[in-house]
Amino acid sequence: MKRKKILIVDDQLITLKMTTHILDTRYDIICAMSGTEAIALYKKERPDMILTDLNMPQMSGFELQNTLQEMYAEHIPIMFMTADESEEAESRGFENGAVDFIRKPFRADVLLRRVENILQNLDKIAGLKRAAETDPMTGLLNKASSQSEIGMMCRETPGTLMMIDLDSFKLVNDIYGHNMGDKILIRFAEIIQSAIRATDLAGRMGGDEFIAFCQHVKEESVIAEKTAYINEELMKSAREYMGDDMTIPLGASIGAVCVPDEGTDFLTVYQKADRALYTVKQNGKHGYAIFREAAKTKEKMPVAKTDIAREMMILGERGRGRGAYRLPEEQFALIYRFLVRMESNYHKENRLVIYRPVDERAAEKTEEFCDTVCRTLRASDVVTCREGKCVMILLMEMDNISCTLVLDRIAEMWAKNGAGYQFSHEVAVLADKE
Repeated sequence: MKRKKILIVDDQLITLKMTTHILDTRYDIICAMSGTEAIALYKKERPDMILTDLNMPQMSGFELQNTLQEMYAEHIPIMFMTADESEEAESRGFENGAVDFIRKPFRADVLLRRVENILQNLDKIAGLKRAAETDPMTGLLNKASSQSEIGMMCRETPGTLMMIDLDSFKLVNDIYGHNMGDKILIRFAEIIQSAIRATDLAGRMGGDEFIAFCQHVKEESVIAEKTAYINEELMKSAREYMGDDMTIPLGASIGAVCVPDEGTDFLTVYQKADRALYTVKQNGKHGYAIFREAAKTKEKMPVAKTDIAREMMILGERGRGRGAYRLPEEQFALIYRFLVRMESNYHKENRLVIYRPVDERAAEKTEEFCDTVCRTLRASDVVTCREGKCVMILLMEMDNISCTLVLDRIAEMWAKNGAGYQFSHEVAVLADKE
């Protein structure tokens, strides 16, 4: 378990050494001998709490607390140490937001117990805060927290803001149901999280819309790589969840904008990223576009890649597995009709093979037999399965001898996997009858 970090501030070296000696067996300790030094260390180290002397020259403990709270606009857990026994000092400390007050000289066991109680309470508060800030389904930041946390990052750190949209998600709910839709959303969030670093932030803006900020990333090649990775992993997972015959054109469209080049205000850069996302949607989806200001690029809208290579990427099959191309029967029929038309001009000897179970026992193995066929054939061959009825195959550019060899190979593979379950077959050369 990661140790908590405490910043101890005191202008007396002996007090620093004594307090460090008490606490450093349980906590990571950082020391400062002035308020100015403490401010610099706080920015660098971001400790879990501060234990500071109240009465120091140049900057008192109260002044240190006020300065840090003004700089970071957040509650900073501070415990004051003082030899001042007046109730006024203690009252003022709590009014300022101190979490505790301990008088010097203090006993080691008392200090340890006080610090431990503070950090335990902070953990409880942090847990409640995380629950309030987190999208319950995906575990990413929710919309309000995304705006707040990523907005702060935009103001302080250069990088790229990405709006990430899950394309064609509604079809998942319509065809496979909302339980499957939830599984896809959760997996999509995991993929986004795995595409960014631990120092980056990701959130869900609602529905199938997500957002991420990648610190110190400005290269287009990096955005392109992340886009390709997200699309590839999404398609892999979709086929695992819904089957290899899943035909929904799932994908991710990403609109990106560079910070601070295009601004540091969250709403400003968010709107620009949204415009970039719109460009992707208008140019085929499953890609990315980067917003660039018109004055800098002489373009009124962000430019998405629209050349033929991009169109081929959009049309192409993503996450292709090994073996034959398995399709639902309706789509198989379309390819069959197209090949019949081609046959009248090109005479490629494409063949249709139909396997049928010889009995009811074999009929129950039709799906398993189809899987064996797919693994045996080439990526250019096409397969469909009418469960319990038949398996149909389109063999591309296949002469009679080659076809016999392929069918023998299927029989050999099936003998290893499904011995005792027999399938008969018929073969025909595709021909245009019109």
